[in-house]
Amino acid sequence: MAYDEKLASRMREILADVTSVEEKKMMGGLAFMVNKKMCVCVVKNDLMARVGPDAYEEALKKKGCRKMDFTGRPLKGYVFVSPKVLGTKKELRAWIDLALAFNKK
Repeated sequence: MAYDEKLASRMREILADVTSVEEKKMMGGLAFMVNKKMCVCVVKNDLMARVGPDAYEEALKKKGCRKMDFTGRPLKGYVFVSPKVLGTKKELRAWIDLALAFNKK
C-alpha cells in the first residue's frame, strides 16, 4: 500500500527542527515518531494525527477530520485528516502542532 510521498516530504520539512524524530514504515504508511511515540503518520493520502483524548472531540469538529477506524472501531485520540484541508503549510502545521502538543504529555 503506497502513501503520499509529497505529504510525507512536507511533514518532514515541518518536523525538521523537532528533536528526536524517527520515521518508521507502519500501517501501510509512514509514521513520524517523536520521543519514541507515534505522533503523526501518512496513511495513503491522509494525515493521521495522535491528538489525544482531551483534544479528540474538538478535532473531530474541524473540517476534513474524521475518526481513525483502522479495524472498524474508532481509536479515541487518533484522527484522519483529509488532504483537501492540508493545502497550505499553515494548515498542515496546525495539525502537526496539535499532535506535538499531545506528544509532550
